[in-house]
Amino acid sequence: METQEYIVEAELRKVSEIVDILDPLVKEWFFGKFKDFSESQLYGVMNVYERKNILISAPTGNGKTLTSFLAILNYLVSLAKKNELEDKVYCIYSSPLKALNNDIYVNLVRPLEEIEFLASIHGIKLQKIRIGLRTGDTTSYEKAKMLKNPPHIFITTPESLAITLTTKKFIELFYGVEYIIIDEIHSLGNKRGVYLSISLERLEELSKINPVRIGLSATIAPLEEVARFLVGVNRPCLVAEVKVNKKMDIKVLTGVSDLIDTDKYDLHSSLYGLMDKLIQKHKTTVIFTNTRAATERVINHLKEMFPNSYTENIGAHHSALSKEYRFDIEDKLRKGELKVVVTSTSLELGIDIGSIDLVILLGSPKSSARALQRIGRSGHKLHDVSKGRFIVTDRDDLVESVILSKDAIERKIDRIHIPKNCLDVLSQQIYGMCINKIWDINEMFRIIKKSYCYENLSRADFMSVISYLSGEYALEHRNVYAKIWYDKDSKEVGKRGKLARVIYMTNIGTIPEESFISVVISSGDGKGNKVGVIDEGFLEKIKAGDVFVLGGKKYQFMYTKGMKAYVRADIKRNPTIPSWFSEMLPLSFDSALEIGKFRRLLEKKFLDKGISGQSKKKKIVDWIKEYCYCGNSVADAVYRYFYEQYNYSKIPHDRKILVEHYKGEKNYVVFHSLYGRRVNDVLSRAIGYLMGQKIGRDIEIGISDNGFYFAGENLPVDEAMKLLNSGNLRDVVEEAILKTEVLKRRFRHCAARSLMILRNYKGQRKSVGKQQMKSFFLMSAINKISKDFPILKEARREVLEDLMDIDKACEILKLVDSGQIVVENVHSELPSPFALNLVLQGYSDLMKIEDKINFLKRMHKEVMQSIVKKRRISKN
Repeated sequence: METQEYIVEAELRKVSEIVDILDPLVKEWFFGKFKDFSESQLYGVMNVYERKNILISAPTGNGKTLTSFLAILNYLVSLAKKNELEDKVYCIYSSPLKALNNDIYVNLVRPLEEIEFLASIHGIKLQKIRIGLRTGDTTSYEKAKMLKNPPHIFITTPESLAITLTTKKFIELFYGVEYIIIDEIHSLGNKRGVYLSISLERLEELSKINPVRIGLSATIAPLEEVARFLVGVNRPCLVAEVKVNKKMDIKVLTGVSDLIDTDKYDLHSSLYGLMDKLIQKHKTTVIFTNTRAATERVINHLKEMFPNSYTENIGAHHSALSKEYRFDIEDKLRKGELKVVVTSTSLELGIDIGSIDLVILLGSPKSSARALQRIGRSGHKLHDVSKGRFIVTDRDDLVESVILSKDAIERKIDRIHIPKNCLDVLSQQIYGMCINKIWDINEMFRIIKKSYCYENLSRADFMSVISYLSGEYALEHRNVYAKIWYDKDSKEVGKRGKLARVIYMTNIGTIPEESFISVVISSGDGKGNKVGVIDEGFLEKIKAGDVFVLGGKKYQFMYTKGMKAYVRADIKRNPTIPSWFSEMLPLSFDSALEIGKFRRLLEKKFLDKGISGQSKKKKIVDWIKEYCYCGNSVADAVYRYFYEQYNYSKIPHDRKILVEHYKGEKNYVVFHSLYGRRVNDVLSRAIGYLMGQKIGRDIEIGISDNGFYFAGENLPVDEAMKLLNSGNLRDVVEEAILKTEVLKRRFRHCAARSLMILRNYKGQRKSVGKQQMKSFFLMSAINKISKDFPILKEARREVLEDLMDIDKACEILKLVDSGQIVVENVHSELPSPFALNLVLQGYSDLMKIEDKINFLKRMHKEVMQSIVKKRRISKN
């Protein structure tokens, strides 16, 4: 089936075909190790042998890596037998994970040693097939050794690959590259992936042979788009989606039978009791928590509550821990020395962590692809069962987890987001290209546009980056000097300065440096007292006037200066944003729509007048069990939550946005728009900005995956909604983010990526604080020159398209404009059940857990009394 002009579905090949092409040594080695070819290998080996580009998407543990290498090893062995191996790189393998690269290195060295041993037994003389590993940790000695004896298979990361593309002696080894393997392609839906896409085009231009591109991915969608990302524009690619009937055992569990009618002790002890019971029943368990703080908390509580069970056999794994500590944990996992490992997100990707037989998801993983990725870490081998248990502690999390587990069982995958036309990444790559040689400007533009990420790059944007890099914007007074020269007559472009290569190699990369922000009580003299620190991710989420909690006390954010956030103390207002907000993963748009659809189908069941009473309840509960593949108690808990919302207010869903008005200590307007936080961030900022313009001050806003709210005395929501439409949304949001912390921080990231701000120069390292100060002055200077300066334009694009989701928000407004999504207003005395968690989230740092439980109980009681009262009135 042809899915696009160049993208075609791969077909399963016959076992006999593969056997026939294998060299006798490779054949003997393979069947000495494996009984048969995996499905991935039946799709991939022959196509790689026939030098066809291919994307292989398969669940974990399906032999994808060997699929990509088998035909290549076969080719190299056949050359080695004839003594025809040249001193060049035949194959480049790139993975975003250094740890995975170490794995691959070991897993390639061993087979080659075994093949060499078989050759010696048979008296066959074999040339040495060399493997080289280059990452950020590779020593100068090892790099020099590679130049003397070039590796035939070169294992690297996207960043190290870009460095080698500007290293003269290394480039000479790339003129005959025949294969490029991109592993973990599903983790490259970010600027690292964008960066790699241009490096691949540079490699294509260098090599005298068109290299075969092989992409390896866990379950991912849409495959056509990922295939185009892999091979670039107008090139053929086969797509192999390996749908292994791997057994999955997925369930949603709650520690308590009733998530409302409980107390702190019951909730806590049942949660950890349930976890301990599951851990003890299995050999090795991995628990995913979503945040680093929760990871540490879970370990401490398990150790405290079950001191005899957890001593040296429990460990943490997250990005804030040292590389050595993480490697040690991975090694212990492989050796089976750990009973349980608790992680935030860092163990999601494909490193070999041995025999895991249970994965616990503590709270929703926020996307079906991530759920499958995490659960796939258990039962890693082909015929093992992947076992996952969602454990939930509140009702919104319950509904979300129930739908995500359904999607995981049905293998419904949410779509990857690949950034387009990133002008900061483009700046860095153009500089690297100029270091390599003098380019004809049209040839450079043509090669860049072969990358899928830049196929729609306009000539104007490309030339604006050339103008910035060649110093046309006159920013020397801010120490931003020209890095390239451009001759308008000859149309040639090249590097400037003797230090170009050093500057490039010491400042390369796309991952931003982050740091902590000191929170200081403003004293008017610019000094003030430091009260603690917050991370930069949190600062991005807040705006002037927001109230947050630090060390149990409330502070109102005012402004920042460098790496200091100035605040006011002694605040009476309630918090508007929880401290864990920056670490929380956003719910994917596709998963949000699935939950919205489930809400709509359930509303239909409740609206059915043909049946009533207990039989109606039974019919709905049975339907929930069947639809969500869940047990009785979970289905019953979901039913009760929806029963209360339906009878107290209305059920919002994918085709109905409910706007709920009620009066608490101030007026609240809650938008029930279940489209994920990235979309809600756009909509809430746009409506909030338009209301703020009307009343002359900022509005208090709270957002979540399920919706957003405004609070204040005067909230002209209707007027704002009349002004807002899909046509003006981008302009309104661009205005709304103009003076925000998020744009300031993202501009610094983009300025560092585009080498406007050099993190390293002449051996001196610039701290994040100094980078931020410099970016502040740069941003002020640029705003005076041009609003369309490429790096400022990129910072705005990154905020709107990558951090938020302006395109999907626009889609929602178009559906509202056309009437396909209705907007209904309701007025109530209390927040409806669906609104409670959203309105409560700002208080979560201040409220003790028992206060929150008691508050929810009290609200639940009042809602139930209101429902009873309504029913009495309707009967009369």
